[in-house]
Amino acid sequence: MKLSVVIPAHNEEGSVAATLEGLATTLDQEGVDYEVVVINDASRDRTEEVVSEVATRFPRIRCVRSKNPPGFGFAVRSGLDAFEGDAVAIMMADGSDSPTDLVAYYRLLQEGYECAFGSRFVHGSLVTDYPRSKLILNRIVNFCIRMLFRHGYNDTTNAFKAYRREVIEHIQPLLSQHFNLTVEMPLKAVVRGYSYGIVPISWANRTSGESKLALNEMGSRYLFIILYVFLEHHLSRGDYRRDDSGNAKKNRGIWRAGRLERDRRAAHETSAD
Repeated sequence: MKLSVVIPAHNEEGSVAATLEGLATTLDQEGVDYEVVVINDASRDRTEEVVSEVATRFPRIRCVRSKNPPGFGFAVRSGLDAFEGDAVAIMMADGSDSPTDLVAYYRLLQEGYECAFGSRFVHGSLVTDYPRSKLILNRIVNFCIRMLFRHGYNDTTNAFKAYRREVIEHIQPLLSQHFNLTVEMPLKAVVRGYSYGIVPISWANRTSGESKLALNEMGSRYLFIILYVFLEHHLSRGDYRRDDSGNAKKNRGIWRAGRLERDRRAAHETSAD
């Protein structure tokens, strides 16, 4: 299975090189068949030049200019049009996501899950330097989503997730133009019947550049997407749901997947000691 990694990048010259080098090195060491597609989202700095330089040392990396208007959601959608693998993961250019966690996602997909989700807020996860105001808002929003959809998952808003190609094809058309895409994709996958595994992941705040998420601009957009998928789920009478008798069994095992991953990490740490 070939894994594509889509990384939207807007003015990330200070962090994208380290992100790509760490990612490519880890995937090479783990023997993962992969490509990395960096989407240049109207950058005004040297982001594209930096990516091109890293690509001379890691030829599985390529840079694509977004064909859409500027915006995180538009950039990711350009990447979803450009990726060539059997599955795709969305990662951030700022180094906040862990390549080791991406490998855990890949293993979940190899096990047969159609989506691989991570949680920064379960036992075994690690969060570093999360701004307190954003953290409080994050937990409130994710709690509300979990109560609405009853899916047992507490980190829907995190962009870092992976999907098999058929999932991406079936959740089209994507409507979100901004960071609300991070909610639209997993919620559509869940309500349309795709299986998912959940593992604990780590997250670290960026050390270079500025966050592109403007909370004061996103509230109504998040609410629109959440209600849109909620109404589809309850009013469409299953018109968009994929019917597969194996999904229920797989979805019952989502937290088991998380426990298995924590056990794997603990065993690895013990052997390292």
